[in-house]
Amino acid sequence: MVVSTSERKPIDAPGAAEREGVTVLVRRTIKPGCDEVFEQAMEQFVRFALRFPGHESIHVLKPGGSGPHTYSVVDKFQSHGARDAFKASPEYKEWMRQLGALSDGEPSIDELGGLSGWFTLPEAPKAKPPPKRKMAVVTFLGVYPLALVLPKVFSALKLPFHPLVTAALINVGIVSLLTWVVMPFLTRLFKAWLFPGLREQA
Repeated sequence: MVVSTSERKPIDAPGAAEREGVTVLVRRTIKPGCDEVFEQAMEQFVRFALRFPGHESIHVLKPGGSGPHTYSVVDKFQSHGARDAFKASPEYKEWMRQLGALSDGEPSIDELGGLSGWFTLPEAPKAKPPPKRKMAVVTFLGVYPLALVLPKVFSALKLPFHPLVTAALINVGIVSLLTWVVMPFLTRLFKAWLFPGLREQA
């Protein structure tokens, strides 16, 4: 079972580092017999999380096989500031207490910033990020056509906006399409090249 949910909510962040998106990979092993209760709790947690400003998406993967019941969560935020604010909220701390009571030990948590956040596979949350040169090539393949096409589209629409506003809308469009459409598509298209280790593990 894979639960995939996404929703974008804006949040202001002052510095460049604060504005950099971040992807959080969480792996949590559940106590025997607690799977059903944990999954019900996670459904409620996901609804709470996506209402929080700056929280973009959550993918929850249920373990397969008869081994340890370890659930993987791929959690994306617009910025490090959004992630920090989320962790500091009383509601988050209460949810961590409830989920912790169902867990066998502490969860494993990894944070990926910058380009790495775009190159994640929900079905393989443990996959090591691709080399920077590969991420740069695939990112170029995503950005270049958008940078060529969107300005022409906005120009053809002849919107009655100031040029600075139009430029801002174009950049918002590019970033949004990259985040939710283009980069997920390209990551899967070039999956074998970006993540050659996955073939060896299969």
